[in-house]
Amino acid sequence: MSAKRWNRREVLGGALAAGALAGTPFREGFAQPRGNAVGRPRDLLIRNAYVLTMDAALGDVAGGDVHVRDGAVAAVGRGLQAPAGAEILDGTGMLVLPGLIETHWHVWTTLLRSLAGDKQEHGYFPTSRTVGTFYTADDMYVAGRLAAAEAVHSGITFLHDWCHNVRTPAHAESALRALTEIGIRARFSYGSPTGASNDASIDLDDLKRLQTRWNDYANGGLLTLGLAWRGAASAATLRDREVAKELGLPISVHANNFQTSAGGIQQLADRGLLGPDLQVIHAVWCTPAEIRALAENRVGVSVSPYSEMRIGFGFPIAAQLLEAGVAVGLSVDTPALSGNADMFAIMKAIQNIENGRALNEFKLTARRVLELATIEGARSMGLADSIGSLTPGKRADLIMVDTRALNLAVLTEPAHLLVEAAQPANVDTVLIDGRIVKRGGRLTTVDVADIIDDAGRAFTEVRRRSGWTWPSQI
Repeated sequence: MSAKRWNRREVLGGALAAGALAGTPFREGFAQPRGNAVGRPRDLLIRNAYVLTMDAALGDVAGGDVHVRDGAVAAVGRGLQAPAGAEILDGTGMLVLPGLIETHWHVWTTLLRSLAGDKQEHGYFPTSRTVGTFYTADDMYVAGRLAAAEAVHSGITFLHDWCHNVRTPAHAESALRALTEIGIRARFSYGSPTGASNDASIDLDDLKRLQTRWNDYANGGLLTLGLAWRGAASAATLRDREVAKELGLPISVHANNFQTSAGGIQQLADRGLLGPDLQVIHAVWCTPAEIRALAENRVGVSVSPYSEMRIGFGFPIAAQLLEAGVAVGLSVDTPALSGNADMFAIMKAIQNIENGRALNEFKLTARRVLELATIEGARSMGLADSIGSLTPGKRADLIMVDTRALNLAVLTEPAHLLVEAAQPANVDTVLIDGRIVKRGGRLTTVDVADIIDDAGRAFTEVRRRSGWTWPSQI
């Protein structure tokens, strides 16, 4: 880290101004984000775009307008009148749709991008568990800024930080500070330190402290709190779940990812531990009875095709889950395996996997896949009442994708183009809660070069401290 970034007087002084600008309270001693210029929601009107509302009742609106007011979608239609003082955004050549929903991301591992190697001793688990134990709270902040900035760049307006490296309360606060600074909407699911025993409890006292004082961390409602649960491995981990339920927190757990871990969901069902407040991650190896149990108990599932295939778990079963009525969302998981946060590529992968498995070009349509990245993803997180579609009254999380690019020309069928051809570079504008955080292809609230430089320095240092030697040429 640069000396300038961590000069306490400079950080806190600049942060007080940023906090006042955003209207976000923080508790005393919680280091404020530096340079957060997100500001207040704007009153604006997007004109003459192709609008994919992802609301079944509203459908698509060609040549449509979207009015955003007070951080919410006020109206969608054609020929909307611009209110006095509203900023006009030209939507010509743009596809406007809800921001993409990411449902499970070990954000801290973004600092380890593509570091999982080619031998057992350099695989994902040895890498993350070894290097992760040397993470400082500062490393959590730097990794979080990198991940959240990449998410916004890529059109992701909500991410689920499944934080399984909370080594101290300061680590948790630093992760939250990064999300706050970038201005993304997110759920922070509190987990145990990487390398801890599978039957070890999390820091329940700190979880309770955070929940009690959550208004100090919520960034005006953009951030919510959850539990990254280790599962029913012990009395201690069961107590984690009990406390989370007492606090009213959503719970998320990995299950049935390895072939050898098949049956885990059935065990949860037999013990009465499935419910609408639970999200299951991966669920690659499921019996028909387990899929029925997920559906009957309204459990959402997060699938991550790139990490599941790359690490050798197998192929996601999104189509089977959807056919049973299970809400399914898409996941970056860990850039140590998946490389990046390209949700467009993730959508394309899911469609191709399911159609290839079914030997059927039409098994999973582009429109259905786009739902997984928007309204269905929001449903899987229990957030469909507030985000996931451009329904008037919902929060104004949306993206504008510029079709005037070589890889998108010519405009044919919008959903197919988004799933099969679009890339993060095509995302021209991003709004989160009515605030512009990317415009003209550039992030508006942070210095990208600064984020990248800090990430490089932090990686070099944590690699040095941990003694991690692969790849040797770095």
